Amino acid sequence: MADQRLFYGGQAVIEGVMIRGRSYYSLAVRRLDGHVHTISEPLSQIYTGRLRRVPLLRGALVLLETLVLGVKALNRSATMAMEDQVGKDEEVPGWLMAASLSVAFVLGIGIFFIMPLFVTRTFEHNISSDVLSNLIEGVIRLVVLVAYIGGIGLLRDIRRVFAYHGAEHMAVHTHEAGLPLEVGNVRRFPTAHPRCGTAFLLTVMVVSILVFAFLGRSPLWWLVVSRIVFIPVIAAVSYEVIRFSGAHQNNPLTRITTYPGLLLQSLTTRQPDDEQIEVAIHAMKTAIAADEGKQPVSRDEERETGPDSATGQVEGGEQAVESPD
Repeated sequence: MADQRLFYGGQAVIEGVMIRGRSYYSLAVRRLDGHVHTISEPLSQIYTGRLRRVPLLRGALVLLETLVLGVKALNRSATMAMEDQVGKDEEVPGWLMAASLSVAFVLGIGIFFIMPLFVTRTFEHNISSDVLSNLIEGVIRLVVLVAYIGGIGLLRDIRRVFAYHGAEHMAVHTHEAGLPLEVGNVRRFPTAHPRCGTAFLLTVMVVSILVFAFLGRSPLWWLVVSRIVFIPVIAAVSYEVIRFSGAHQNNPLTRITTYPGLLLQSLTTRQPDDEQIEVAIHAMKTAIAADEGKQPVSRDEERETGPDSATGQVEGGEQAVESPD
C-alpha cells in the first residue's frame, strides 16, 4: 500500500487556486498589485486520519471537507486578493464562516433537492408509476443544475473563477503526468478533469435518482426529510464512483461513464491566461512542498517569476491525497 499513487485535488477561489495535499492545503491568490500571495496550512486530522480510508464513510467526510474547506478558502482568498487595499488579511471569524456554510448548505438543498420534489408533486397525479415520478424529479434536478451552472457562468467575475478552475485542473494534470510544473507544460493539458467536483455533483444527481426511485410515493414530509438525510449516503456512493473512475481512466467503460462529467465541465471551466496558470502552479508547488516539510507557512511572490517560482520545477511530491477535484 505504500506505493499506492494518490492524487491532489483542489478548487478555484477568488483570483486564485486552492490545492488540497496529503496533510496540508495551499492557497495562492493574485493580489491587485500583481503579487501572488501563497499560504499553506495543515488539514484537520478529521480529514486525514484512518476514517478517510474507510470505504463509503470517506465519501461523507469528503462532502463535509469540501463544504468547510471550500467556504474557508473562498473567504480567505477574498481578503487576500484585496490585502493591498484594506491592509493585512485577517482570519474570517468562526461564526461568519459557520453562517456562510449554513446558508450555502440550505440553499443547495433547497434548490437542487427540495424544489424539484415540489415541482414534480404539482403534476404527479398524472403519473401512474412511482419510479417514473422519481425519475422525472431526477431529470428536473439535473436540468436545474445545468441551468444554474450555465446561468452563473454568464457573470464576468464567475468566468474568471472558472478560468482559475481550468488552470487548477491543468496543473493537476501536469503533476500527475510527472512533468515539471511550468506554464508551457501546463498549457498542453485540457481544462477538464475526471475527478472534478463538477463531475462529483453530476454523479450525486444521478445516484440520487437511483436511490429515491425506490422510496415510492410516501407522505410529503417524509419525501422532504429523505432528500436531506440521504445526502451523506448519496455522497458516499458518488465518491466511490468518482474515485474508481479516477483510478481507471484508461478503461473504455470508465471513459464512457465519465464523459458526461467531462462534458459538463465545459460550463465550469474556461481557458486560463498565463498569469492564472502561474497562480495554479504556485498553489500546486506550495501544497507539494508543504507535504514535504519544505514550505514556510506563507510567502509573497512577485508577478515576474524566477527559477524558484512558477516557472521552476518542484521535485518530489509523488504521493498526495485522493479527492474529487
